[in-house]
Amino acid sequence: MLRACIAGIYEHPTRKAPDKTVAQLHAECAKGALEDAGLTLRDVDGYFCARDAPGLGANSMADYLGLTRLTHIDTTDTGGSAYLIHVAHAAQAIMSGRCKVALITMAGRPRSEGSAGADVGARLLTPTVPEVPWEVPYGPNTLNLYAMVAARHMYEFGTTSEQLAWVKVAASHHAQHNPHAMLRDPVTVADVLASPRVSDPLGKLDCCVVSDGGGAVVLAHPSIAGSLKHPRIQVIGSGESIQGQRGGAIDLMRSGAAISGPIAFEEARVTPRDIRYASLYDSFTITVIVQLEDLGFCEKGRGGWFVADGNLISGIGSLPFNTDGGGLCNNHPGHRGGMTKVIEAVRQLRGQAHPAVQVRDCDLALVQGTGGMLGSRHGSATIILERV
Repeated sequence: MLRACIAGIYEHPTRKAPDKTVAQLHAECAKGALEDAGLTLRDVDGYFCARDAPGLGANSMADYLGLTRLTHIDTTDTGGSAYLIHVAHAAQAIMSGRCKVALITMAGRPRSEGSAGADVGARLLTPTVPEVPWEVPYGPNTLNLYAMVAARHMYEFGTTSEQLAWVKVAASHHAQHNPHAMLRDPVTVADVLASPRVSDPLGKLDCCVVSDGGGAVVLAHPSIAGSLKHPRIQVIGSGESIQGQRGGAIDLMRSGAAISGPIAFEEARVTPRDIRYASLYDSFTITVIVQLEDLGFCEKGRGGWFVADGNLISGIGSLPFNTDGGGLCNNHPGHRGGMTKVIEAVRQLRGQAHPAVQVRDCDLALVQGTGGMLGSRHGSATIILERV
């Protein structure tokens, strides 16, 4: 079956950009992805962005980029998972005839602006936000919400801090081969356990980095992608969902991946056992463990055991993950890590990852995004990509 293809990718190399605007970062990412695809702005008739785009979002950015032939736009925003949803929506739009070449851009500069990413954001604390009167008195922030999930996972399933640490160890093992990664020094389980506690049971090394930068992805109709220079990377499955508080009946151990994952697998007609490489949202080490369970790579409660002893390390474990270092070591531009997860999955499928971490015969990859916060409300998106 012919499907829409990812034809171009670009990850901005900077991790701190005090001399660039957010719009400029978007533009530089767009330019890089289009050049990678062998296309130009004149070829783009579909544009996708989220709330990180400045001004009036797509209105401002389309004008800034000089996109004059647009017939389809999408500004869906579910936080860091939005860019996976954009990939899925772009593929659907292309195959339904709404556009032929879709551009997705993402950028941010929280590092230059002094944002640590720990608070929930001023725009989410206004009195008109429906949950504010009920939750803000208890002082939620990103760190303590994820720590709450980690603590509950430990209580229910016996997960240990040592097991959480193996996620960071795997990411650092990969990041040492990425010249752009913010944290390139490999760490041990002992190093992670010795890092300062930021919100018990999570330590500093259980948390992702804060970076400027961004990325872009170009999708094209298969009739166009077939004539371009890269192997065809098809979007063969996708799923999306929102996980909320469920009127107080929230299950802290269940993420939106429990819904979006099975939908994507069913559409792709594959199972977790078929996946050769996984790009998993890694805002914190616990985020990876919960997603692995909900996606079906292991039973609920067995995530800690699954990641232990290097099982996520390329060339060593059964499921290589985040071979660029991920959000834990490489970058997390704009506090939104979904875009870079798509980009590294495409590198793996093209055979363009660093030789030290390239997965052998990688022809099927999964990308999972979580936008928002586990322990509160978040968007979830899963896409499955295949090299054909």
